[in-house]
Parts: sequence; C-alpha cells; structure tokens
Amino acid sequence: MLPDFNALSVFSIVAEKRSFRAAADRLGVTRSAVSQTIRKLEETLGIALVSRTTRSVALTEAGERLFSEIAPALAEMQGAVDAAGQLGGRPRGQLRLAVSSIAEGFLSGPLIASFVDVNSEVRLHITVTDEEFDIVAEGYDAGVRLGEVIAQDMIAVPVSGAQRQIAVASPVYLDRFGAPEHPVELATRRCIGWRKAVGVAPYRWEFAEDGREFSVAVADTITTTDMALMVKLAVAGAGISFGMEDTFRSAIDRGELVPVLEPFCPSFPGFYLYYPSRRNMAPKLRALVDHLRSFRHDS
Repeated sequence: MLPDFNALSVFSIVAEKRSFRAAADRLGVTRSAVSQTIRKLEETLGIALVSRTTRSVALTEAGERLFSEIAPALAEMQGAVDAAGQLGGRPRGQLRLAVSSIAEGFLSGPLIASFVDVNSEVRLHITVTDEEFDIVAEGYDAGVRLGEVIAQDMIAVPVSGAQRQIAVASPVYLDRFGAPEHPVELATRRCIGWRKAVGVAPYRWEFAEDGREFSVAVADTITTTDMALMVKLAVAGAGISFGMEDTFRSAIDRGELVPVLEPFCPSFPGFYLYYPSRRNMAPKLRALVDHLRSFRHDS
C-alpha cells in the first residue's frame, strides 16, 4: 500500500523542522495530529522513520533516506501547483483556438491584434480548420464556428451579426453570359466551387424560396480547396462562385464582383465563439470573451 501525498508532506516538514510542534504550527494542526500521521506512515512502510524523545526529534536511517528522496520531488510538485494556481489570476499562458476558415470577421486581424496588445502574457495559437471535431478532446480552449453547427451543450458568444451565403460573378462574366434569374439555371452555367479536401464532394450551394430551403448541385467547372483562389477566379471571369458574403465583400466593394440571385439568399445566425463551460473558466479565456464583447460593442 502506497502512502498518500499528504502523509509524505507532513513527514517532510517534520524532517525539515526536526520538531513535531514546529511542523504542527506550520500546518495549522495539533501536535497530536502530526504524530498520528507519522505513526500511520511508519505502519504503512513497515519501518520507523523518526526517533522521538521528550525534547527532540531525529530521523532514523530509513527516515533520512526517505527524506532525501522525496524532498526534491515534493518541492517540484509544489512548484507545479503554485504555477497552476498563478494561471487562475491574471490572463496568461497559451490559448488554443480552432477557427473556421470562413470566419472572416474574426480572422481579419484587428480583433486578434487588439486582444494580444492588452493581454501580453497570453500566447495565442489559432488553428484555421473546417474539420468538425470535439475541441475539448483535441485540447483546444475554444472554437469559432457558425452557430448552426455548434453542439447545444456548449456556451456560445456571438462573434458576428447575421450572415448569408451569396452567388457572385464578375462584370466581365455577366456582360458575356448574363445573370441567372433562378438557382436552377446554375446547372448549365460555368461555376467555381469549393470543397473541404481532395476526395470530398464539392459543397452544395444552398438557397431558399418562399420559406423553403433547397440546395443545387452545380456543374463545377473548377473546384478548389482554397477560398482565396476561388475569389480570384471569380474576379477573373472564370464563372459564378458561391460562399459567405464576407468572403467576397472586399471584391464587391471594389466593383470586381457583383451579387446575383440575391432574392434566394436569406440570412442566418452568424459566427460564435464557443467553449464547454463557464465553471472555473481560465482567466485567459475569460479575457478573450470580455474583449470580444467589448470589441463588437465598439465596432
């Protein structure tokens, strides 16, 4: 039977102080409690560790051996406990996030830059991924995803307002081929699609009409796993593309792309920062949640 950590800690203090009374004072317990703990430890090990007299305490050979072996380990464990406790104070340590590649607002830069500017002791590691997985099991502190795909047992904080997916084309393409009037026409148009990975089916384009949602399996002339390339190809007039409005926003504002089929592109809840529990939330994560709320309020 192995002795418990508390008994070894008490023995270590007795060995250091060479006094049951001094050990009791340091621990805030009675001398009798210290004596009983040492006696039980000796019974567990089957050997005397301390030689007691009315005026002094000395270690036996076995006691000296045990103290020399456990003292460094106990000091290291105490250091680890103290370090962990310090993480419960001000925000510090590594904060790991799994963020969807289409969370343009979160990934655009200003929010993250301003967060690390005021939280200099937090090291931020961001994995940009569209894979769906258990963030807790994979060791992440939080994630950023569209609200509709977040598990209901997660705490979710809004990162953006309502979002929508839109179809876009360049003015050059529209001059040559005209704008489609209904999503069903996309089956015969040149389209630029996105897929999550090689070997995975291209993403189906989703629309709504009269409150009914439907998807269209377009004839993808080009598919890519890179959204930046998808935007470039659309701007170059290679075809009609489809994705989050924020993905195309800069090109639309510059007049390089034009939204089409807008009556069939309804809005839906946007992106959320999500994490497993409010209980004992690490200060580094609490700081991010508070900063996110403040940033959205000021924007």
